Amino acid sequence: MNSRHKRPMDRRLLAALAEHPVMASLVGVEMAERFTSSTATPLGILASIPLGDLAATVGLTVEAGKIGFVNIDSTPGLGHDPGALAYLQGIGAVGICSTRQAMIERATGLGLLTMQKVFVTDRSNLRRSLQSITRSQPDLVQVMPAMVLRHVERQIREVGVPCLAAGFVQSADDVVAALKHGAVGVCTSDEELWDLRRSSLRAS
Repeated sequence: MNSRHKRPMDRRLLAALAEHPVMASLVGVEMAERFTSSTATPLGILASIPLGDLAATVGLTVEAGKIGFVNIDSTPGLGHDPGALAYLQGIGAVGICSTRQAMIERATGLGLLTMQKVFVTDRSNLRRSLQSITRSQPDLVQVMPAMVLRHVERQIREVGVPCLAAGFVQSADDVVAALKHGAVGVCTSDEELWDLRRSSLRAS
């Protein structure tokens, strides 16, 4: 694995995933508030948070001891320039999620955690995605949809970046399937899955 995955926050992130294989996909302020007030997974992606509410929502996430990635592609008004990353740093965000290689690379340079989202629709799309991940070297890659992971497991593993499966993760069986095919976890907005622990999945 690339040496940049040995940063202290990376170790905290991967240690959390070792016990909590489910990362909460949080759409909107209300869902984010339920996440920060719960004892479920400590990992989440903040999406579709209005810019006016973003600082307060990030603050709640940090205060709750959670690790939150801000999806900059779905934050209205945030933009995709260096100023957006500076703003996120200023409000205490620890990580970003984006499909854009340039934003991942800039965020890495600023010391933010990074998650690159890729949509795999066919072989040519997979090839471009793998090339982008190889160049940007994010902390995590989010592969969508989840069911495609079994077809691209080998290629993703060869890139050397831990991956999460997302999209249509609706049951514990879906989580188990993703882990079986090499994912370190999944992303889902299904709140019933947020409490899952890796130990309980092994037991079942």
